Amino acid sequence: MRRFLIATLSFLISSNTFSQSIDIESWTRDIDFYKTNLEQNHIDLYNTISKVEFEKEIKQIKSTLNKKSDVEIIIDLMRLTRKIGDGHTAFSLRGVETYLFPIEIYKVSGQWRVIRTTNNHKNLLGKILTKIDGKSINKIAKEVSKVAQYVENEQSEIIRTGEYLMISELLFGLQLTNNEFKAEFSFLDDSNKESKVLLNAINNKNYYENTDFHTFKIIIPEIQKPIDLKHDYLWFGSIKDTKGIYIKFESYPSFEEMEKFGESVLNYVNENQVKQVVIDMRNNGGGDFFVGTFLAYYLNLADSIDWKSGVYVLTDKVTFSAGTSNASQFRQILNAKIVGEPTGSNPTGYQDMGQFTLPNSGMIVTYSKRLFRFQDKGTQGVQPDVLIEYDWKSYSKGIDNMMEWVINDIRIK
Repeated sequence: MRRFLIATLSFLISSNTFSQSIDIESWTRDIDFYKTNLEQNHIDLYNTISKVEFEKEIKQIKSTLNKKSDVEIIIDLMRLTRKIGDGHTAFSLRGVETYLFPIEIYKVSGQWRVIRTTNNHKNLLGKILTKIDGKSINKIAKEVSKVAQYVENEQSEIIRTGEYLMISELLFGLQLTNNEFKAEFSFLDDSNKESKVLLNAINNKNYYENTDFHTFKIIIPEIQKPIDLKHDYLWFGSIKDTKGIYIKFESYPSFEEMEKFGESVLNYVNENQVKQVVIDMRNNGGGDFFVGTFLAYYLNLADSIDWKSGVYVLTDKVTFSAGTSNASQFRQILNAKIVGEPTGSNPTGYQDMGQFTLPNSGMIVTYSKRLFRFQDKGTQGVQPDVLIEYDWKSYSKGIDNMMEWVINDIRIK
């Protein structure tokens, strides 16, 4: 639940803007380029949407170019791209200057909770978002979910919807707000008291580079984070009063770095006769799957580990792409027990992302190049062996309820 927005939307910073004006002829050439290059490069473009339907929608978008703004055209192409149906094919907003509202939200138990805010609005932390400009948040989320990109299943749809909900121009382009750069947000607190706040959107460059934020601090008291970290997203530490080790695997380093990391993990495991291993892949949005196999290789060399029931992998809705693939692989070759939420991408599906740039608008389009099969039976995400969803009462108090379950399970062995 932590830092998911930063990981997936920080690529929006650039000189291109949502409001730039592109002539109809240029858009027409871009749309033709879009169709041609997707057909040439995508491994299986028409696996979900038929060629007839795709071409019909292309024709419809072209026929309305003279009636729509750039934002509305981009939204039409985002909507069409979603219908291709895999999480690596997208009409990306990478490289587009956008404006973001100063809160982050996450759907917990059917409610959109504020989990991060700018310091100016820290009083909103933990509140439930109910309306924007008087419209129900559920109605708005339904419309945004149709154009949110990098969606592969129900889990990633929730994550991406929450992210795209904070893009002010997108809400305005969908005619969900009354102003392009500000809106009235309505909230409920846990005593059911309503409050309304006018929020101004922030340029994404300022948002990510010059803004201070207030958030919940999640602490796992049994784990001491090393001081001399090379990467905040990849480290390990002992689990207090157990023979276990905790490995934070939130993103991917280079092959060389993972090889060194794997060696250091193996040395620690052997020196301390570690029996249990917890690999935390929550918030892992992907990278190079083959780098992840290095970690499995080194762990597999340790004979002290309880290979029957001592390996755990934590996943959540944000776990995506290579993160999903490695989680599924660790279940197979490390006999790992998956704990947490189903992943945001599917263990069998289209992956390995390529991209091209539209020549006139500069918009980036990504596509899938490979079909990976990490399970014989197709499922909507890697389904956990032990399903544990984030619990709001625990999270708001800084308690990691998933890791709490794992530590308790280790201690009773």
